[in-house]
Amino acid sequence: MTTPKIAEGVFAVNKPKSVSSAQVLRNIQRTFNQSKLFAPWLDTERARRAQEPNNQRQRRRHKQVQVKLGHGGTLDPMATGVLIVGVGKGTKHLQDFLACTKTYEASVLFGAATDSYDVLGKVLRKAPFDHISRESVEQALTKFRGSFDQMPPLYSALRMDGKHLYDYAREGKDLPREIKARPVKTESLELREWLPAGCHRYTILEEDVEHDEKLVAKSLLQLGTSSESKDKSTVIGHDPASPEPRQGTKRGREREDEDEDEAIDTAHLPSKRQEIVTAAFMPDTLPEILEAQEEAPTSDLHTSASPHVSLPQLSVENLQSSGPPAAKLSMTVTSGFYVRSLCHDLGKEVGSLGIMSELVRTKQAGFELGRNVIEYEDLCKDEDSWGPQVVQLLSDWQSKLDKKAVRLSAISEDPA
Repeated sequence: MTTPKIAEGVFAVNKPKSVSSAQVLRNIQRTFNQSKLFAPWLDTERARRAQEPNNQRQRRRHKQVQVKLGHGGTLDPMATGVLIVGVGKGTKHLQDFLACTKTYEASVLFGAATDSYDVLGKVLRKAPFDHISRESVEQALTKFRGSFDQMPPLYSALRMDGKHLYDYAREGKDLPREIKARPVKTESLELREWLPAGCHRYTILEEDVEHDEKLVAKSLLQLGTSSESKDKSTVIGHDPASPEPRQGTKRGREREDEDEDEAIDTAHLPSKRQEIVTAAFMPDTLPEILEAQEEAPTSDLHTSASPHVSLPQLSVENLQSSGPPAAKLSMTVTSGFYVRSLCHDLGKEVGSLGIMSELVRTKQAGFELGRNVIEYEDLCKDEDSWGPQVVQLLSDWQSKLDKKAVRLSAISEDPA
């Protein structure tokens, strides 16, 4: 009797807007749990557990066996595009995708700053924008090509003394220590389209921050006078190159700022912004793994258990005939780069303010939209539709992995 082939490896899905990366993973897991394709994987996992010592089986007795999944780098909930997914043993390779380059298409809206650096955040300040032109934006972009130092957004996974940075602002407290901007690099950065008022649909949600929170947030985000915003030496945090151990942490966790892919506590935030600060806001945080023994998720691909973001409707009726201009950018960046920070900093560089209004990850490592990325909507269909696609993508990835192993083996055996 032929042994069924175990489906596992790495593929990529086109993440939809308004859903967190973690929720996408849970929804895919539910679909795979009910599929024929991954039934052999589940049978093998059950057989493996049956051989475990009795004490381990007792600990797992109330937990359902599920397909093990993980993703290789978080996307903001408002973002779309390439989300790399590992299945089974493929989750062990997700770390390889964190250090790779990523390509994005982003839109920046000028004239305002928000606490999250994006269009869904609370407004901290507004600024004049009539003087901004395509030429001034082109000139400003030259500052952000190549290597430079970048300040992470306040709403990020970075922590100090075990506490998220945004909590300090929310509580009206100063940071215990300064954190310097981090070195990042753009391999390419171009202005794809200039969008004057009346030529785009991006708007600013008119939700202001409370007064005390706004004062602290402005200080942390360097939103003082224009001369302060141009001060290249201003820092607001801790230099990751010189980490100091914090008290009471477990081994391997002594760094001040952790680039972790964990859900930020959203209990204190307005409900319409809860999804925005889920999954740490970082495009290349540590891979999230849904272990095979986790409890069954309560949602599927057609519905999401987490609240969706209320995004501005893109209709002809709400084209802004007056107001701030916008710009569409394309960029290829290295690990640790915040697109939201680029939009924020670009706004200041042109003598105004800026927020990210749209983001698409078009490529990560060897996965690219329109070439070898499965559409999320296809996974909502029956298995006959998505099954062959997933099989092909897993097979292609395994072939590349095997070729890489052969090359590395040849190099190691080369006497030269």
